[in-house]
Formats: sequence, structure tokens, C-alpha cells
Amino acid sequence: MTSLLFRVALIIAVSISSISFAATLPDLKGRTILAVTENAYTPLNFVDADTGKGIGWEYDAMNEIGKRLNAKIEWHLSSWDTMIQAVKQNQYDIGMDGITINEERAQQIDFSIPYMTAQQFMLVRADEERFQDAESFAANDDFQFGAQAGTTNFYVAVYNVLDGDENNSRITLLETFGASVQALKSGDVDSVLMDSASARGYIGANPGQFKVIGGPLGSEDFGFILTPDSDLLKPVNAAIESMRKDGTLEALNKKWFFDYNQ
Repeated sequence: MTSLLFRVALIIAVSISSISFAATLPDLKGRTILAVTENAYTPLNFVDADTGKGIGWEYDAMNEIGKRLNAKIEWHLSSWDTMIQAVKQNQYDIGMDGITINEERAQQIDFSIPYMTAQQFMLVRADEERFQDAESFAANDDFQFGAQAGTTNFYVAVYNVLDGDENNSRITLLETFGASVQALKSGDVDSVLMDSASARGYIGANPGQFKVIGGPLGSEDFGFILTPDSDLLKPVNAAIESMRKDGTLEALNKKWFFDYNQ
């Protein structure tokens, strides 16, 4: 009942917020924004098992940005390894997949201001007792990470836990983030690194299957990616800032990281 009341209150609050900021935010006059994601990063973007539709924190946030800017969000799907290039080439206007803001990526595309700050943690199976933290994991060559190439999770595994060799055989490369988690669940790998928000999402969606061990392995800021020199950058940034100020971002955190699947 408490969760239901919160969701009703959230809908009302978001609706009021959209109206109150409409007069001060840019008006895109019904423009269609092509948004792309992967549907493989719970709880930011994933497929609802009941409806088959994409849902998650980033879906809600981007749809709310569209409302505040008087724009229509048209959703598309892309694999992680082609997403940045597709946005760079203007196939889509804006992309999202828990993408960490960093200098290398910023040379290819434009980033919005951060919409979330997260820390990396080690997700393991709930019955894991062979290692307790990054140090004890690194000390045993038998332990294997699962990761998606080119992601923050991959680079933290390489440089913060292992030996800095990006070809280290102790990292099993999977095509999607979800495949990495499935490999962990089935015992094919021993740990997957992920931000704290997603770790809570997977633990909540899989009761008794996973746990987090050790401390944080660094923090990261997530941002939406846009085509270089996009005229959407300033409007999107203004919408994000308005959502931060009126509590909408925090309400989405509550909904997806604490209430979902609880």
C-alpha cells in the first residue's frame, strides 16, 4: 500500500512539476526527439517481462524531459557497441545506457550535465565465500570477471582490480550487460562490476541470488549523449536541472532503486 501511495504521489508531483516549469524552459513546439537505449541495464533501461515494453529510470527521465520541453520522445534500440557512433553520426538525437561521462567519449559526442552519480561495486552470487573484496579476488587467478567490452565496468575491472592489461584472460567478454549478470548467475563467471544503482536493481529483481561485497571502487557520473553541437543540449540540460531542483530525479531514484520489485 505504501508503495502504491508513493507511485500515485509521484505521478501527481511530476505532473505539477511539468506544468510549473513549462513557462521557463525552452519550448520545442512538438519536435520529435529520437532517443536510443539498449534495454539491458536494469533498472535504468530493461524490458518489462509482463508487457514486453522498455521501462526504467532513463525511460521515465527522458519522457519527463520531453514533457517539460514540449517534445515527443520516439524510442529506438541499439547495441552498446554501436550506440555512441550512431548518435555521433546523427542517426539518433540522444542516447542513454548508464553512460559514464569521460574525456575519451566526450571527444566523439556531447554529454548532458550529469543526471546521476554512482559508485562501482562487486556483484557476486549470494553464497559466495571464496573472496570478500577486490584484493582477495585479484589474488586468485582462478576468479573470473564478466564484462561488456568498452564499458566502465570493464575498465574498472582492468585498472582498479586486476593488472591493467586490457587483454587479461581473467575477464570474460559478453555481448550485453545482462548477459554478464546471467553468466554470474549460472556460475560461468565469479563477479560483475556495476554501479550501486544497478546492483540494487538486480538484487531486488532476483531475491536471494546476489549480493554486493567489498567497498566502492570509484565513482562515476552518468550523462545523456547527444550529437556534437546539437541544439538540444541546452534545453535538455535545463530540463535536467529543473528536475533536480524540484525533486523529480530523487523521486525516480526512490521509485526504481528502492520500490521496484520490493
